[in-house]
Amino acid sequence: MRLTVIGCAGSVAGPDNPASSYLVEADADGRTWRLLLDLGSGSLGPLQAIVDPARLDAILISHGHLDHCADLASLSVLFRYGPAQATARAPLPLWGPTGIDERVRQVDGASADAGLEPYDWFAFAPGQKRVLGPFAVTAARAWHPVPALAYRIEGPGEAGGRATLVFTGDTDLSDDVVTLAHGADLLLAEAGWADRDSNPPGIHLSGRQTGQLARRAGAKVLVVTHVPSWVDPAATLAQARAHHSETLLARPGIVVTV
Repeated sequence: MRLTVIGCAGSVAGPDNPASSYLVEADADGRTWRLLLDLGSGSLGPLQAIVDPARLDAILISHGHLDHCADLASLSVLFRYGPAQATARAPLPLWGPTGIDERVRQVDGASADAGLEPYDWFAFAPGQKRVLGPFAVTAARAWHPVPALAYRIEGPGEAGGRATLVFTGDTDLSDDVVTLAHGADLLLAEAGWADRDSNPPGIHLSGRQTGQLARRAGAKVLVVTHVPSWVDPAATLAQARAHHSETLLARPGIVVTV
């Protein structure tokens, strides 16, 4: 599997960094399978520089905050009026917590029965597992103010066999997420509370907590993401590395193989 960071800014898009969006690819059955994790504000443009969105196989949304799902409405516009409109294809699978379909309609301003490109909606529940091509996806409850999920994705490893990638979405440190991330080859974990010591419960991880999560879960490699654009990420990275040495900082365009 290959992880490409499309955007990784926390809370809002930054001047040179879109909000959360990550492309996971794997080669199997004579083709490349593509799974997109989140499509936050500002991320659809850079995504198009990497892959035609019409070639995505599914989108997983962690939760309904705009920095994780806003550009789903824009993608609908692209599908309806862009080059993809002339191509017959099945609706794009869109998986996420209950209510994501209504959230996209709210962003778009569409009524419940009109306006949006028909996604193939599926409400994931914590503990559920679904298979898409070579990917096996399991959801767990994330600790956030709105319904939110973290995802464990198992797929072909670059060196052969199977590999595991875990995406926390937005969450505070919780046993559910630690369990989901157990033994992950790659842990993509948010640090939306950056390097600050005072951290209100149930919202975001700090850099220190992100490193603690990786250590407790026994993850091999940690990629720290979702650091707000107004924060110097170096302190956040240092906090995470103090607890987990094999730690990288997400930035747009980087590719990490699993």
